[in-house]
Amino acid sequence: MEQRTLGRTGREVSVIGLGTWQLGADWGTVDEDDALAILDASVRAGVTLLDTADVYGDGRSERLIGRFLAGRDRAGILVATKMGRRLAQDPAHYTLDNFRAWTDRSRTNLGVDTLDLVQLHCPPTPVFGTDAVYDALDTLVAEGRVSAYGVSVETCDEALTAIARPNVATVQIILNAFRRKPLERVLPAARAAGVGVIARVPLASGLLTGRFRADTTFAADDHRNFNRQGAAFDVGETFSGVDYETGVAAAAEFARLVPAGATPAGAALRWVIQQPGVTSVIPGASSVAQATANAAAAELPALPEQTLAAIEDLYDRRIRAQVQHRW
Repeated sequence: MEQRTLGRTGREVSVIGLGTWQLGADWGTVDEDDALAILDASVRAGVTLLDTADVYGDGRSERLIGRFLAGRDRAGILVATKMGRRLAQDPAHYTLDNFRAWTDRSRTNLGVDTLDLVQLHCPPTPVFGTDAVYDALDTLVAEGRVSAYGVSVETCDEALTAIARPNVATVQIILNAFRRKPLERVLPAARAAGVGVIARVPLASGLLTGRFRADTTFAADDHRNFNRQGAAFDVGETFSGVDYETGVAAAAEFARLVPAGATPAGAALRWVIQQPGVTSVIPGASSVAQATANAAAAELPALPEQTLAAIEDLYDRRIRAQVQHRW
């Protein structure tokens, strides 16, 4: 699989990684054997970036990755974790002492002395502009707890604030055919600064697979059921902030634009990785088949200009008014 340099980490990672929120919680149940099989299938398919967080299943996702990697040669695999959402979202909690405690827990979960990459996990907006936060993150690097740090953001303005900091290695942001705003300023700024971009929610919580219908139901413990109005966390994380009915209709139109030989999901991933400035995209998977199909999207030819224009028109007509001004 094609490899790209992940910003200021200096490490090479696959253009398609694996997001492991599904292996922790909030997407229905994935048992441990299936989770380990998903990790194995992804790595066998060429994935070298595994993205997780200390809050996914309260550490379950991290522990499963640690178990999977135990005894393996980890040299070619970069594990990116996140911290900051195990306490109430108060900027006062983003302190060096808490950072040390959180990263110590993640190091134990993952079975490593030094974390490859730790990302602030969509903290309150004021955190991104606080000098002491970056000083504390620099201290984590100096102490050997982490090799590099980045941020995961909800808004483009938060991303731009972080990109301006000299030691931020990466920015993780929602980017897909239904969330295009980062193309305007965030991706160009990241490219200019040498900051890596990790694109999350690339399938709009599954909408862009084209498999959902108006009457599709989701498990009680699936965020696509309980967070449609933002009851648990930012609503932009669920269906990219698009209301479900609009999303289903738009996804059906997207599926009709897909070139021969590609699935809607494959075309959606291909769209992300061909955007200038994207380092890697991290779709999740709840089965081996999904993981394998996601990785295979890296081998698809670039979408032609005619298709790209049609996708932009679809966004402008059906989606822009709902999401462009919010994030």
